[in-house]
Amino acid sequence: SNLRIADVVVINKVDSARPEDVEIVRNNIRSVNPKAIIVEAASPIFVEDGSLIRGKRALAVEDGPTLTHGDMEYGAAVLAAKKFGAKELVDPREYAVGSIKETFKKYTQIKNLLPAVGYRKEQIKELEKTINKTPADIVVIGTPIDLRRVLKLNKPSVRVRYELQEIGKPELKDILMDFARSKKLI
Repeated sequence: SNLRIADVVVINKVDSARPEDVEIVRNNIRSVNPKAIIVEAASPIFVEDGSLIRGKRALAVEDGPTLTHGDMEYGAAVLAAKKFGAKELVDPREYAVGSIKETFKKYTQIKNLLPAVGYRKEQIKELEKTINKTPADIVVIGTPIDLRRVLKLNKPSVRVRYELQEIGKPELKDILMDFARSKKLI
């Protein structure tokens, strides 16, 4: 439904997808909504201080729903740990407690990273305990929120984030400017 009514559709992560897969997505968009403007983009990762990762045993903490419901095998934290030269990714499964342990039992494809799951106080405490028990030199946080604001970690950490980077033309700012002009907003 959203695709059919969209004025603009963003195809993201075209830098990491196979060109033929991007073309399939582009053709699918055109077949459903030929009038939609298509913007292609990448989502490069940024780390506060990548030098803190080099040569360290890293615990990658990823967005839980991306791994569990999104069927992804890794996310931004794993990519950053590899990009910045982590010595190894520490497997947190044997250190997991409570609901985190149950998550690993249910989603057996998750390995060598920690899914940040749970929103209740008890689950947040279990995440904190799991991180603090895991023998890593650094925690690489690839979650939408900065977990350091809600957890007390006993080891150094860095945060990873994505930024949308349009590739080619049109760019979203140009589309928005055209829209604003057409509605006489500017």
